[in-house]
Amino acid sequence: MRWFVLLWFVGSAAYVFRRGDVRFGFWRQLSDHSTFMAPVNCLCYLFSPLKSAPYIESGTFSELEPLRANWTRIRDEALAVDAAEKIAAANGFNDIGFNSFFKTGWRRFYLKWYDAPHPSAAALCPFTTGLLQQIPTVKAAMFAQLPPGASLVRHRDPYAGSVRYHLGLVTPNDPGCYIDVDGRKYYWRDGEAVLFDETYIHYAKNETDVSRIVLFCDIERPMRFAWAAALNRTFAKILLRAATSPNDEGDRTGALNRGFKYIYAVRRVGKRLKAWHRPTYYVAKWVLFGSVAFIVFYAL
Repeated sequence: MRWFVLLWFVGSAAYVFRRGDVRFGFWRQLSDHSTFMAPVNCLCYLFSPLKSAPYIESGTFSELEPLRANWTRIRDEALAVDAAEKIAAANGFNDIGFNSFFKTGWRRFYLKWYDAPHPSAAALCPFTTGLLQQIPTVKAAMFAQLPPGASLVRHRDPYAGSVRYHLGLVTPNDPGCYIDVDGRKYYWRDGEAVLFDETYIHYAKNETDVSRIVLFCDIERPMRFAWAAALNRTFAKILLRAATSPNDEGDRTGALNRGFKYIYAVRRVGKRLKAWHRPTYYVAKWVLFGSVAFIVFYAL
């Protein structure tokens, strides 16, 4: 059993490393979260009818059309939330999924997150949250802001059980504000939607003097078989719901985010070690990873 698991892990990690035209270097990819998630993600790729491509035809998910059709009403609620300064970085270490993005200017206001309620969103954005609840394949949603000069570094999202949807609400309508997915650029436009596979390497920049706000959604990746769809939903419900992050004190905080401050404390130790002596840091890092892999392998 353990040898089958090892073979599947190595094979899926190699596939993820080779997937797409843009790749991380070997050592960067080896320690990336997408490597550890590769065995699960490759099941999603294998059993999904979607083709492996950075961008997905917008008509693939016809149930999303009401979002585009009502984009001006959604935009009005986004503008009201922005005026109230509610589209913001996390208040403390309670957003494990997007914590690194805040450093480069990215901001968010959650509307929906894997069935975890956000009372703040229902109160401030009743039309948008009501519309989202009518579309079961939308698993998560937020207003995501990229102010002038802000950026997102190159990364892969960790889980392939969804695909990403962006609907332009307030955008520069300019090629200087764009996302690059696997080497292919797209710039946002008001009222226009784009779908892409967030497990390809991607990054974003706003090189204009106008802020960008989009409706950002995770759409459940379709599966060929009912059991595969059920497995995807169960995994997402357990893991991703635990990453629920609040907009304010009245919202729920998931288990992973309740413990994130302790996880980040360990990371700070690593950063101090790296600043002090990089070779020692990398030796310690790979000894730790190797020890965990050894324990898991022989525990099977």
